[in-house]
Amino acid sequence: MEIKDKVVWITGASSGIGEALAYAFANEKAKVIISSNQSKELEAVKLKCQSFNTEVTAVCFDLIEQESIKQAVEEVLAQYGKVDILINNGGISQRSLIRETPLEIDRKLMEINYFSGVYLTKLLLPSMIKQKQGHILATSSIVGKFGFPLRSAYSASKHAIQGFYETLRFEEKENNINVTIIIPGRVKTNISINAVTKDGKTYGKMDDGQNDGITPEKSAQIIIKAIKKNKREVLVGSNELLMVHFKRFIPALFYRLASKINKT
Repeated sequence: MEIKDKVVWITGASSGIGEALAYAFANEKAKVIISSNQSKELEAVKLKCQSFNTEVTAVCFDLIEQESIKQAVEEVLAQYGKVDILINNGGISQRSLIRETPLEIDRKLMEINYFSGVYLTKLLLPSMIKQKQGHILATSSIVGKFGFPLRSAYSASKHAIQGFYETLRFEEKENNINVTIIIPGRVKTNISINAVTKDGKTYGKMDDGQNDGITPEKSAQIIIKAIKKNKREVLVGSNELLMVHFKRFIPALFYRLASKINKT
């Protein structure tokens, strides 16, 4: 896929992988739309994107508010008339045991990580079908491939992403709509710092593994290459990605390693 002049919409673009993707697409001379519920941070990303001498628009909205999503889509389509590449990247993680996590935390993560992207996709899908082209990406996780301690709701939301977007790929192939699932492992972002705990508060700590992860900038380059090659899935990370392959090909080894994970 040629990215220059494509209209690209990235959610979760005020930090981490989303922010790095915004700069990478701006460098490719795409028309970049960035979204987040952090207006101040989003404006800072917009200013930096503009240094690449490309068109960039910031659309601030909250993924947990359905009406806010609908208004954002109306605004974007009114301005651009289409979206060529949608990247459902916004999300939140978790650090709590199942037995101590109230159901409202599970629902919150499903709303933010899963339903928001599904709704955004469904709102934009008719315009992509009409123009007979489009590319939709969704950020899952390696724990979208297997369960992991302290991530029950997060893992469940990412498993749901796998099922929805794989189905979307089969259904809309006839309309030339491509689908790529992004599967990050350890990327050095603030996802663990911003994760929610059992009482809904912010975890506030950087996981050791997260701290040793690859940079968001490297992640963005891997994802850009996957888009150009129209990959169905793209693994983003380092040695921890072996766990995905262990689960698939050597499950006994996977379960032995997973059982040793510290649950505190």
